[in-house]
Amino acid sequence: TSGRGELERLESRPRLGRLVSLPPAKGYLALVLHAHLPFLRHPEHRFHLEEQWLYEAIVATYLPLLESFRSLAAQGVRFRVTLSLSPPLCAMLADSLLRARASAHLDKLVALGEREIVRTRDDPAQHRVASFYLERYARLRRLWHELDGDLLGAFAELWRSGHLELVTVCATHGFLPVIREPAARRAQIAIAVESHRRLLGDYPRGIWLAECGFAEGVDALLAEHGLRFFFVDSHGLEHARPRPPLGVFGPVYTPRGVAAFARDKESSKQVWSSQEGYPGDPYYRDFYRDIGFDLPLAQIGPWVHPDGIRVHTGFKYHRVTGHVDLGQKAYYDPDIARERAAQHAGHFMNCREGQVEWLAGQLGRPPCVVAPYDAELYGHWWFEGPMFLDYLLRKIHYDQQNIATITPLEYLEAFPTNPVCELSPSSWGDGGYGAVWMDMSNDWIYPHVHRAEAELVEAARRHAGTGDVLVERVMAQAARELLLAQASDWAFIIRNQTTVEYAQNRVKAHLSRFWRLLGELGAGNIDQGWLADVESRDNIFPGVDWRVYAR
Repeated sequence: TSGRGELERLESRPRLGRLVSLPPAKGYLALVLHAHLPFLRHPEHRFHLEEQWLYEAIVATYLPLLESFRSLAAQGVRFRVTLSLSPPLCAMLADSLLRARASAHLDKLVALGEREIVRTRDDPAQHRVASFYLERYARLRRLWHELDGDLLGAFAELWRSGHLELVTVCATHGFLPVIREPAARRAQIAIAVESHRRLLGDYPRGIWLAECGFAEGVDALLAEHGLRFFFVDSHGLEHARPRPPLGVFGPVYTPRGVAAFARDKESSKQVWSSQEGYPGDPYYRDFYRDIGFDLPLAQIGPWVHPDGIRVHTGFKYHRVTGHVDLGQKAYYDPDIARERAAQHAGHFMNCREGQVEWLAGQLGRPPCVVAPYDAELYGHWWFEGPMFLDYLLRKIHYDQQNIATITPLEYLEAFPTNPVCELSPSSWGDGGYGAVWMDMSNDWIYPHVHRAEAELVEAARRHAGTGDVLVERVMAQAARELLLAQASDWAFIIRNQTTVEYAQNRVKAHLSRFWRLLGELGAGNIDQGWLADVESRDNIFPGVDWRVYAR
């Protein structure tokens, strides 16, 4: 049945971007990049280890992607990519303190590159790579200054030009299936939509559900906030009722009229697979060998943690090589790696051509192959990833006519008639049903968060009619602390045994602040100095509408 009537009902606000007629093709490729980092802001520290995650992602992923997308657009290459920008990431990219620190990080990389040119002058293989890095980091720093550090504005410009479709993510990447209070689930959607509008200039038309976590009732919240499409893992559609006739190669509408697109396993495997995926190619750069760990501390000291804690600097001189010890890695050759990226892009395109040609004959209409990836895979984990995407989009534009890139919204406009199905509860990740975010290592989080959810709902109802400025501030900050405690990142980190202590402390700190805020509010004895300090640290979502918890 057609979902057009329901979707037109939801489409009540003006939107950015113009839809143009689709190029004729046997099938379409929906590339989806999910960009997210947890909220990492520590003004109380001059150098914070976890805050480096943001600066590394800016240099390795976000700036290279922008460089590629802007170049493609300037050269008239037709491309469509869907990019989800999570509200915590957007908040950090818009934050003046973090932008200043990111700028200083770029300066340090260029300074380190200049020093590496001198250090490696007697080793031709290393010297060549050092020259490559210096040119690269200097070029990315120039782009940063050209944009005045406003990466969000640059992404929004590509949204307005129709090259990107920017979609939102749950407010703090909260995993919706484990959020118990309906009002708390609604808040993750409502606050995300408003944050997207405020920081990117328009309301989103789609959403990436954190960890692709879908549960009964989620689609009603999406429809309520005018969202037209979302993404699920493949089994979310494969186990839907009734079974979708197009499988995962066409969207379905939920009973509330929102379209669901499912991940294609084949295209994902070619990139994600640790055994067969492109990033494991022996000529690609090895992520783990870094001079931050290789050089004596006396030499690398100024570029690692002031306390002498070794960190990745971004200067990595070795390639994957193969299944050998880190100490046996061969030297990296940027030119050969670039050639491999071009070859892999051609292979990926040819595989999609064969895939859509076969599917079109079976389905009776052009299929939509949805290929979603964490954006940080491209550049951070897989250094050559942005090159691969650049080559892929160019090859699709110039070298063939069987497939074209598309956004979910364009596909819905071109093919508005789709089946209505009840989706299966699902997630991505190991097991596919949320076990990563709730197992014996991290399930202690949820009783505490659920109690806080219920308490905030009650407090919001008690104070909904207030006009007191101080009460408004306390309630807004309590909402921020609960939202930050709900971030799925903490459970993921604990489960994977990476920076476990940091993740545990973040959950405990946000909940501790939450209970102190509501306790002082209830006692009528608010410590305004402490409140101002917390507001300055956890400053995500200025003007947050805490009354959403009362509705």
